[in-house]
Amino acid sequence: MKLKQRVVLLAILLVIFIFTKVFLIDNLDTSAANREDQRAFHRMMASLHLDLDPRLDHTLQSPWEIAAQWVVPREVYPEETPELGAVMHAMTTKKIIKADVGYKGTQLKALLILEGGQKVVFKPKRYARDYVVEGEPYAGYDRHNAEVAAFHLDRILGFRRAPLVVGRFVNLRTEIRPVATEQLLGTFMTVGNNTCFYGKCYYCRETEPACADGDIMEGSVTLWLPDVWPLQKHRHPWGRTYREGKLARWEYDESYCDAVKKTSPYDSGPRLLDIIDTAIFDYLIGNADRHHYESFQDDEGASMLILLDNAKSFGNPALDERSILAPLYQCCIIRVSTWNRLNYLKNGVLKSALKTAMSHDPISPVLSDPHLDALDQRLLSILATVKQCTDQFGPDVVLVEDRMTLSHL
Repeated sequence: MKLKQRVVLLAILLVIFIFTKVFLIDNLDTSAANREDQRAFHRMMASLHLDLDPRLDHTLQSPWEIAAQWVVPREVYPEETPELGAVMHAMTTKKIIKADVGYKGTQLKALLILEGGQKVVFKPKRYARDYVVEGEPYAGYDRHNAEVAAFHLDRILGFRRAPLVVGRFVNLRTEIRPVATEQLLGTFMTVGNNTCFYGKCYYCRETEPACADGDIMEGSVTLWLPDVWPLQKHRHPWGRTYREGKLARWEYDESYCDAVKKTSPYDSGPRLLDIIDTAIFDYLIGNADRHHYESFQDDEGASMLILLDNAKSFGNPALDERSILAPLYQCCIIRVSTWNRLNYLKNGVLKSALKTAMSHDPISPVLSDPHLDALDQRLLSILATVKQCTDQFGPDVVLVEDRMTLSHL
């Protein structure tokens, strides 16, 4: 073989070697990441069932101190939480030492202070489990059971961005009245043999009270985030106008996501990917009412989008509001870890996992079967939407790595 031919052959072999090495390294990195996602999924599935047990193994004796120490910029609670059942047991059993009208908002709620000084938000039962909320996807009263179900879906998806929620039965006569403020007491009334209250909020009306079954009221309690983590409110870039005949820009501008990407905090950092995670979360639960969202204050876009106020969910299992997915299908990007988790939940796994996760709750069954079935169907729609994106732009563009190291120091 002539020298020139040998040089050419060696050059070709060198190129093949370099290409193969790079390709293998990339695949090994991807495989390692995928294996970690799979391990995380199995850890989540193994810890799904929560026993509401009062025992604490932590050196801190207060469940409220334990929960407060869990909170970091990118999650409300860590992946492994052996004390989670004990904290939720405290939320559903600790003595109520003060009751007041809820913080400002559009829907009825009460602010409770539990023994030990912990604030929780109480949302009362308004509908039977099989009641279907007709009309717009954001219609109707808040659903207390939706808050419980949404929290457990947050666990299953591995986001860990929703405050802790658990169901609770309260006796309005013996637990609330003796410790209620005058402002809250002024909204109490009796309808037939049932104790009721209508609270103070934008849509609260004396003609539309929430009523207990006798004195016993079913509801949900949401753990208040620690005061050392003040919240900042943001307008959701894909928020609705809530005005008939008035469309938001995202509803008619196909290039809207390009404009969002040029504005802070969506031009860098994790916030846009958080928005897309949240769109997936909201589509699964049927929540079309996230017109604003919260993050931790002065975070410069680095903290998570906190999944607060999920009660306008699980209203109509037959309604799949595709517009909720607009951030996903307009931007056509998704976290690899989210994509992997969604695929692990196919073939009925999501329904089964959520049913298991909620089985411990005091107000179980939390959801009716049609709502559980709807989750599996909506998951298929999400997967199909991502496939359309990858078919159009390729997986390298659509599937985005965003694995941030979480610190619990």
